[in-house]
Amino acid sequence: MAKTDKINYSCPSGFPEFLPGEKRLESYLMDTIREVFERYGFTPIETPAVERLEVLQAKGNQGDNIVYGLSPILPPNRQAEKEKAGDSGSEERALKFDQTVPFAAYIARHLNDLNFPFARYQMDVVFRGERAKDGRFRQFRQCDIDVVGRGKLSLLYDAQIPAIIAEIFEAINIGDFLIRINNRKVLTGFFASVGVAAENIVSCIRIVDTAEKVGETKVKKALYEISLSESQVEKVWDFTKIKGTVDDVLNKLKSMAEILDNSEVLSQGISELETVISGVRNLGVSDQRFCIDLSIARGLDYYTGTVYETTLIGHEALGSICSGGRYEELVGMFIGEKMPGVGISIGLTRLMSRLLKAGILESFAPTPATVMVVNMQEDLMATYLDVSQQLRRSGMNVITSFDSRGVGKQLQQADKQKIPFCIIIGSEEAAANMCSLKDLRTGEQMKVPIAGLAGVLKQRLAQQLIINN
Repeated sequence: MAKTDKINYSCPSGFPEFLPGEKRLESYLMDTIREVFERYGFTPIETPAVERLEVLQAKGNQGDNIVYGLSPILPPNRQAEKEKAGDSGSEERALKFDQTVPFAAYIARHLNDLNFPFARYQMDVVFRGERAKDGRFRQFRQCDIDVVGRGKLSLLYDAQIPAIIAEIFEAINIGDFLIRINNRKVLTGFFASVGVAAENIVSCIRIVDTAEKVGETKVKKALYEISLSESQVEKVWDFTKIKGTVDDVLNKLKSMAEILDNSEVLSQGISELETVISGVRNLGVSDQRFCIDLSIARGLDYYTGTVYETTLIGHEALGSICSGGRYEELVGMFIGEKMPGVGISIGLTRLMSRLLKAGILESFAPTPATVMVVNMQEDLMATYLDVSQQLRRSGMNVITSFDSRGVGKQLQQADKQKIPFCIIIGSEEAAANMCSLKDLRTGEQMKVPIAGLAGVLKQRLAQQLIINN
């Protein structure tokens, strides 16, 4: 290959790849999230990375997301097959941009094989063609849960969601957070009661949902552009800024519903919100962990009831770290029957990237190994392998060094990988069934009988865990 034919092997913009320590951190976060999901009875599923385009775009499912369409790329000698290989019409395909819409199609495809209410979790990568920038990716992992009922779904499932969110973020230990709860019917009902035309209500909700990103001036300008009067704009803005304790906000909403005309939908939304809040409290979630925020709308059209966003206190610029809501028609649009659902999504790639940058999380060690057995001399390799296996059988992660480099170089390699302990066995130690245990963090080195090595290491590792915590 000529020098001028150099291949650009850098990562495509917006498509992340992780160093080993970062990937281990992601795996830990996924395991923690999975444990909580399963504690509440959610079961794992997997849907294809590719979905029919008509599914992704049905009834506004796509929202403002840019999807990646697929088309085959044939080798030069097979160009004649291009027409045959291409997709057309209803067979056009694209990469999924979220998990919820493919999940709805999954239920439609397996309707008679599932038990309802059906509660699932999924931790797959999704793809969006947005502009790549800090904390925004074109490929990223989402950790989702959804529960779907057939015909009806208790609002207690909505109440359970904040309990799950709280348990996850308390386990991850990333600091104080606030789960912000609203109900789309509250917004829809209030907007209708102040005279917003029915055809403008969805647009009004979308505009309100951008308030934190764009600010008051741009929100009001956008509301004027959809023909709201000055009075309506002020009422909409003031409504979304109602603050107070959960009980204060509920009482203000009830008083408002009593004096407004055409407030049936508003009253229904308030009643649902009150039921959810009561359930959240009964599940033991502290009032410090959640609030009612009337500016929360969620921009996707399929949300119809309860909606959630979660923010990290002191790091609000990170945006929502977990969001979702209730939907009534998303699954039903595929099969023609009512199948309400509720769910949330944690954008794990984005969250981890931003928490690492903010110094809230740190990468793990590059290797899961906590022990390296050093190669002092080749004729003792059988001993090194035996000791390594003994330690592995006792539950430890062990690297056996097969390099014939000097001991110092091997210790440097272990230190670089943040392996805390090295086992050194020379001829004298082997003859006496002893070894040297070196703590790379402190430099301490001690003689230990090989028969008791596993017990000593477990004690040392337990002490290290206590110190680190």
